[in-house]
Amino acid sequence: MTPVTLAAPLAAPLASPLAAKGIDTGDTAWLLGATALVLLMTPGLALFYGGMVRTKSVLNMLMMSFVSIALVTVVWLAAGYALAFGDDAFGGLIGNLDHAGLAGLGPDSVQGTVPTLLFATFQLTFAIITAALISGAVADRAKFGAWLVFVPVWALLVYVPVTHWVWGPGGWIAGDLGALDFAGGLPVEITSGASGLALCLVLGPRLGFKKDAMRPHNLPMVMLGAGLLWFGWFGFNAGSALGANGLAAAVFLNTLAAGCTGLLGWLFVEQRRDGHPTTLGAASGAVAGLVAITPSCGSVSLLGALVIGLAAGVVCSYAVSWKFKLNYDDSLDVVGVHLVGGIIGTVLIGVFAVDSMTGGPEGLLHGGGFGQVGRQLVAVVAVGAYAFLVTYGVGKLIDRLLGFRADEEHEHTGLDLTVHAETAYDHGVLGHGAPVTASVASTPSTQKAKA
Repeated sequence: MTPVTLAAPLAAPLASPLAAKGIDTGDTAWLLGATALVLLMTPGLALFYGGMVRTKSVLNMLMMSFVSIALVTVVWLAAGYALAFGDDAFGGLIGNLDHAGLAGLGPDSVQGTVPTLLFATFQLTFAIITAALISGAVADRAKFGAWLVFVPVWALLVYVPVTHWVWGPGGWIAGDLGALDFAGGLPVEITSGASGLALCLVLGPRLGFKKDAMRPHNLPMVMLGAGLLWFGWFGFNAGSALGANGLAAAVFLNTLAAGCTGLLGWLFVEQRRDGHPTTLGAASGAVAGLVAITPSCGSVSLLGALVIGLAAGVVCSYAVSWKFKLNYDDSLDVVGVHLVGGIIGTVLIGVFAVDSMTGGPEGLLHGGGFGQVGRQLVAVVAVGAYAFLVTYGVGKLIDRLLGFRADEEHEHTGLDLTVHAETAYDHGVLGHGAPVTASVASTPSTQKAKA
């Protein structure tokens, strides 16, 4: 038997310079994963929205989400992060530009127990999906070139300031007002919903609104997108704990629970109202519950999460029909789900907040009185009004300078072919480079829209 020679013992590993700076490897690993999960939500949203539109504009819908990733990233790295999370520069309204271009933030810079560069990237993924959410309100009729201008301007003028108010050092909503928002009901859900409503009014309704059927063309795609959104939402909410800890675990469970009761609440309404629980209703209900729990997931108990999700599923299932009565064309129900769901979740913090989660503030049902409810309401009104007014102004300016609404012929033919020179599906005549007429590219709907 050949003798075995033992290798010399390994030298002791050198201490990491990052460890000396207070970076926790477990927290960092979790936030790396959470960041990837949140980024995945935007492609998930693209599929969710893409399945909900008609065949002639599927690719355009996907592109509006994907291009948001690139546009918002450039703006965030150049100035967005600095203005949102830099030290307060003007009365709780905006940060300074000391870290513009991420200047001074090297690998040894620390935010809590994680690298600051990772924290900045995590927050970037929030900004990306918020901008992409707005696209659902103007599906089928927005000029792609105008969207390319709108997204970076909107990110700087709406998302960045509101983020500073809620989460930035010295922000007035968290500091002066004392309103709570754990993972983005105000900066994400309410800004996207209010901004979506503003753009609906700027662009006007789609051709055939309330006359032609505009049903989702691919419900399996919608369900796949909803599943990816739900999966990514765990990074969105639990990642906001910024650590692999007990709070992250509680938030993770609250997120799951609210998505489930939101789904069940929406289906219950559909069954009673229409006689049929639908796959679109299941996907929409889950998203509504997840939207509502986003601001409240780090403030309420499991029971509170169940109730908040259920409330959102029930109320949002009715809210999506308001567009027919009030005559605004929110194509894919950004207002009915994200604005309404975000309001529900943000306001109900004032009812269900528990000190074991918040570390102090309590809601009405736990002896906190009406004070927190009032603070949450003020935050909702302020953020909603600001987002709506600024977005309306930006939308009107772009419409006057460039034209925001697609040409009628392009809208009728479909934006996939007229803007991107592609189609998502072979309609029987589409060859390599073969010309396609408007009559071939679009199939007029024969069913009446359900109002």
